Amino acid sequence: MTSVYVICEGGTESTVVKNIFAPDFAAKGVYLCPIRIGQRRRGGNVTFDRLALNIRDQLHNNRNCYCTTFVDFYGIDVDFPGKQEAARKSSLSDKQGVVCDAFVDKLAETLDEGPMRRFIPYVQMHEFEGLLFSDPDQLAHALGRQDSIQQFRAIRHDFDTPEHIDDSPESAPSKRIQKIFPRYRKVQMGQRAARAITLKKIRQECPLFNAWLAKLESLPPLPA
Repeated sequence: MTSVYVICEGGTESTVVKNIFAPDFAAKGVYLCPIRIGQRRRGGNVTFDRLALNIRDQLHNNRNCYCTTFVDFYGIDVDFPGKQEAARKSSLSDKQGVVCDAFVDKLAETLDEGPMRRFIPYVQMHEFEGLLFSDPDQLAHALGRQDSIQQFRAIRHDFDTPEHIDDSPESAPSKRIQKIFPRYRKVQMGQRAARAITLKKIRQECPLFNAWLAKLESLPPLPA
């Protein structure tokens, strides 16, 4: 059995990990336990200090478990390690790599090598809602907006992958959904849409996200 604590940005991510990811992973012998940052109700404005505090607590208190993160590039603070450098990169994988590498380097300043070996950094590009554009038709159906299928398709068509949908305050994935459907509620409707789209489909369409989950699936069990 392999246990992984997933430090989540907010209620949307923690709910999806618990109800969508965890059942699939449990069948493979990997147990995911979502924990919201500071048990806050809302995501966004994720600072390094707040996130690092949660990570250190889990790695120190649960020595036979791994720890990973599920936070949005859009939601991390402007001063988060690597964020400003990442913004200057053109490649999506380079953006994510810069942030994750800087994140690990900064965390390693206060954590020993042992706990660091059990840490898997992940920053979602650019926002959780981007994953929902893996299947625009199912997204529209899940929101009860079949009349908006063409609008959701058009958004997806403009980008190489759902993960490329950008992160500005006006055009982040969630802002695009809310423009079409102002009544969108992230936690309840985000989970509903992810379930309708299926984790399998999201993984097929989102290579960076899939690489993270594949890494979690391949983690070896730790000694008790």
